[in-house]
Amino acid sequence: MLDIVRALGWNYVSTLASEGNYGESGVEAFMQISREAGGVCIAQSVKIPREPTAVEFDKIITRLMETSNARGVIIFANEDDIKRVLEAAKRANLTGHFLFVGSDSWGAKSSPITELEDVAEGAVTILPKRASIDGFDQYFVSRSLENNRRNIWFNEFWEDDFRCKLTRPGIKVDPEKKKCTGEERIGQDSTYEQEGKVQFVIDAVYVVAYALHSMHLDLCPSSAGVCSDMDQVEGRLLLDYIRAVHFNGSAGTSVLFNENGDAPGRYDIFQFQMTNHSHPGYHVIGQWTNNLKLNLDEMQWSGGDKSVPDSICSSPCNPGERKKMVKGVPCCWHCELCDGYQYQLDEFTCETCPSNMRPAPNRTTCCPTPIIKLEWNSPWALVPASLALLGIVATSAVVITFIRFNDTPIVRATGRELSYVLLTGIFLIYLITFLMIAEPGAVACAFRRLLLGLGMAITYSAMLTKTNRIYRIFEQGKRSVTPPKFISPTSQLIITFFLISVQVLGVFVWFGVVPPHTIIDYEELRPPNPDLARGILKCDMSDLSIICCLSYSIVLMVTCTVYAVKSRGVPETFNEAKPIGFTMYTTCIIWLAFVPIFFGTAKSTEKMFIQTATLTISMSLSAFVSLGMLYMPKVYVIICHPEQNVQKRKRSFKAVVKALNEKQNGETKIEPDRLQ
Repeated sequence: MLDIVRALGWNYVSTLASEGNYGESGVEAFMQISREAGGVCIAQSVKIPREPTAVEFDKIITRLMETSNARGVIIFANEDDIKRVLEAAKRANLTGHFLFVGSDSWGAKSSPITELEDVAEGAVTILPKRASIDGFDQYFVSRSLENNRRNIWFNEFWEDDFRCKLTRPGIKVDPEKKKCTGEERIGQDSTYEQEGKVQFVIDAVYVVAYALHSMHLDLCPSSAGVCSDMDQVEGRLLLDYIRAVHFNGSAGTSVLFNENGDAPGRYDIFQFQMTNHSHPGYHVIGQWTNNLKLNLDEMQWSGGDKSVPDSICSSPCNPGERKKMVKGVPCCWHCELCDGYQYQLDEFTCETCPSNMRPAPNRTTCCPTPIIKLEWNSPWALVPASLALLGIVATSAVVITFIRFNDTPIVRATGRELSYVLLTGIFLIYLITFLMIAEPGAVACAFRRLLLGLGMAITYSAMLTKTNRIYRIFEQGKRSVTPPKFISPTSQLIITFFLISVQVLGVFVWFGVVPPHTIIDYEELRPPNPDLARGILKCDMSDLSIICCLSYSIVLMVTCTVYAVKSRGVPETFNEAKPIGFTMYTTCIIWLAFVPIFFGTAKSTEKMFIQTATLTISMSLSAFVSLGMLYMPKVYVIICHPEQNVQKRKRSFKAVVKALNEKQNGETKIEPDRLQ
């Protein structure tokens, strides 16, 4: 019966037994074997009391429904109890709910299910495999009241079989029942079918006979009858001889006993079926002889359903869910989803995926996290690239204009050498945008490190040199008419390149300590939903390293701004002090806005894209400011008003100082001039 339960895929059943040796020992044996074999849990073990009332059967059904998932009911009960259990289930309107597996006391009998066929439909029962014994029928149908000499129960059988009453001395006959005549004949005046256990009764007699014969040979080898050794024999010794018997039985099968005293099990397995058959009733669906042979295709359940109903405590967990067992009930569990970045390692365990992986959609394994990078068609790339491209075109136009009009007064007055250096820095600022968007690689990362701060360092080194020169000239003029040192174009270039070399030296030290390479950052874009997780291919430049790379340029920028503030009193006709001042003020505002945006997006899911766009746009805007305030007015004059691009009279350093002093005293207006 346990094999049947397991073959049906059930792991949670109840047991029901009639009180007494047969029912209780049968259930106990079933529970013992199920514990040893494992895989089947007992939800309820209910006992039917002796002489139960209908109310008690209703209570039994109610108790079984406390564990309604345990639809399978293993029943060891007598015929009357089976019938009354079915009646109680029908009263509770539970027809088709319970799936009964009956012992051989149910077998293939029709009496327990009469008028309850709908409740019993689908019940699986067992019967010992039996064979009809040739000769017994001929012997038994020849029995009559006259020739019966030894069966003391034969008269009762006769009355029951022919539905009549025998007259006995001293017993009053019921007038409503017919009297037995003694002329009735078995099989003619009544239906007859050989009792299925005839085979076992015959074999049992032979077992005792063979055991006594073996005992006689051992204890009384030289005696024809029972000797004194056998006369005082104990029952335990006879039992040993019985267990040692081995012969072919009346049906031609072997009769023997195992170490537990049990004969080999040979069972036919039936199922009570009502639909899809021309003859509703018990149908053989398998057999058991040391192992189960069950034809599931021949089985059908309530309403003719061919699929096996469930009798389980908990449904199987879905893929990606682990079992959380219910304490003390190994067949029951709760299913818990492996959430976040966890996957199902086994049926009881969830594990976190490695950092470079994420759980598959069904969470039964991990799969590589997709790798992304900033694409050229992304808005985060298109806007900065468009600005940078516009800036490159504008810078190229200024450079071409300056080269074309290289010897004109305006170009010469700007300090051609430093102007070309400054324009080179502006050009590199625009160029870094494309390197920041380009696919990361060792070469691209190296140029990012080099040019990210270099363009700004070149630009603001040149501006700082210019503002420092102007400041020193006019500060010197307050104290002396002697020009300050290092104001020649060559000196200015040397100072500028020295300032630039600090940035270049720092970058090459960085190259030596940490060679440029790419990394895949799996932590930056790892939101709570793993489906959105991405690995970001980027250069090994952290937020801190970017700021450090720009920090020197920021120092140059701040220093240049300080000199621009100090030089604010210089006459506006003297060189580029005021344009440089306005340039630096605006640039400082841009970079002050950059810092909160750059670091404020640290926890954004699009951090890399936002920070790259913010950085490149800020650099491009600062370059536009420098280009627009320092060079666009000059280009405008050169192109649109060439009549103003003429040489003014030169003034000595002494005259300039004198004019400055007069302006500070408010005595005169300085004539437009260019300080060489």
